[in-house]
Amino acid sequence: MSLTTIEFRHLHLAPGLRLLDVGCGEGRHAISAWLGYPVETIGVDRNAADLATARSRAADFAAGSPATCLHWLEGDALALPFPDATFDRVICAEVLEHVPDWERVVREIHRVLKPGGLLAISVPRFVPEWICWRLAEDYHTVPGGHIRIFRTGELRRSVERHGFTTLRRHWAHALHVPYWWLRCLFWSRGADYWPVRQYHRLLVWDLMHKPRLTRTLERLLNPVLGKSVVLYFVHQPGAVGS
Repeated sequence: MSLTTIEFRHLHLAPGLRLLDVGCGEGRHAISAWLGYPVETIGVDRNAADLATARSRAADFAAGSPATCLHWLEGDALALPFPDATFDRVICAEVLEHVPDWERVVREIHRVLKPGGLLAISVPRFVPEWICWRLAEDYHTVPGGHIRIFRTGELRRSVERHGFTTLRRHWAHALHVPYWWLRCLFWSRGADYWPVRQYHRLLVWDLMHKPRLTRTLERLLNPVLGKSVVLYFVHQPGAVGS
């Protein structure tokens, strides 16, 4: 399965829990959770094409699929199609940077998450993302692109105002940062331009083989250069901020 940003061990996934992946895209987190943990998993996204890809990818594992359920649903993160307190765990990975009213998404997550439930949010980290914006305007102006850059502290405080308490944070994908800087630097030449293509091949090789050297290097670089920041929260019942 494709590379994940969320570390599931921090979500304490256990038999019988229900997990929602908000803005699941092509299903990398939902499918990984479904394959690796005894939880019912639901991926929701507004993009029908991405959901079709997710279903196709999940079908590749059907022969050896686990006993737990995996569902896909077309829906809007601004108005999640679920009753209150439906889920035990929620993932929202690399989504909020695309959404104009992102705090409404957080309010919806709070509504559908059970009291005491756990939430994992990831967004691009400020400095690597800022450099991408400066290197290529099209990086963030293309349809569906990133419309904001989050500062970690501001994001954390905003989520807390909407009824959550922060548990921990970490960073991810430091080795991906040079790829995106190269991609942006040579944006007009496209993803097939030689240096961009070669670095992408390195990332694919690393994903497939997971050599100790690159895993160690990324672990050391993540606090300094991680492309994504991942925050974990616990749902606190009561009034949600406006």
